[in-house]
Amino acid sequence: MIIDVHGHWGPWFFTMEIGSVEANLAAMDRYGIDLAIVSATEAVCYDAVSGNAAMAAALADTDRLYGYVTVNPRRLDDARRDLERYLGNGRFVGAKLHTDYTESPIASPQTQDALTMLAELDCPVLVHTWGRTVLDLAQACVDRPRLRAIAGHMGADGYRYAIEAAQSCDRLYLEPSWSQAPAGRLAEVIAAVDDRQLLFGTDSTLIDPASALGAVLASGVADLTAPSAPAHPAAPTAPSAPTDPAALTAERLAWRNAAALFSLPTP
Repeated sequence: MIIDVHGHWGPWFFTMEIGSVEANLAAMDRYGIDLAIVSATEAVCYDAVSGNAAMAAALADTDRLYGYVTVNPRRLDDARRDLERYLGNGRFVGAKLHTDYTESPIASPQTQDALTMLAELDCPVLVHTWGRTVLDLAQACVDRPRLRAIAGHMGADGYRYAIEAAQSCDRLYLEPSWSQAPAGRLAEVIAAVDDRQLLFGTDSTLIDPASALGAVLASGVADLTAPSAPAHPAAPTAPSAPTDPAALTAERLAWRNAAALFSLPTP
């Protein structure tokens, strides 16, 4: 099983015919991804409120996509209303915060207030990180005992900062999506970070899932493309964990950690 914790739904601002739910599912099927958690491109790039509403309607037509409520730190009143509206409806399971599109760095007062709000709501949040900013996200988690955050791209070229960040707080999770990842990047992170803090993310539909999947396979952790039982909404508990340490790390990265973090269905 594979759960992608960093996905997108909807058209991008350049020519790509990937705006439909069917496009998401086709990419997932191509690479054996069972479930994905997505944010609306409209919400991330343009208007959070209208984008969240559009995605809420789209998610009603599939049981394989779950949603992030996109939070604009500069419109916190709108964000709180959307969180109250969508969280708990069975389709939205967390929040997404993009620091660059909103021009609100992690250390800014606006994003600090947003993270405080999400911690109070006990809402997991995926945050765009790049370079040293992943250290700011780790500090935000340390300062807020209830905050659970995913470092999107695990800092990209700042992945060694991501290692330091994850080691400083066990409520900070790392996902590896990046279109230009150097060889050995993910293997170095896996060797240094508690495997209970590892997640699988692709940044699809912006980036083809082959990039992240290739990084995982090249890391040597395991072959995530091996057949597995599909997720079933009625399954009450996860199957027994493997006893082999490498296999357990692979399963934790591929789906176990995500299923636990977001209370998602398991095989």
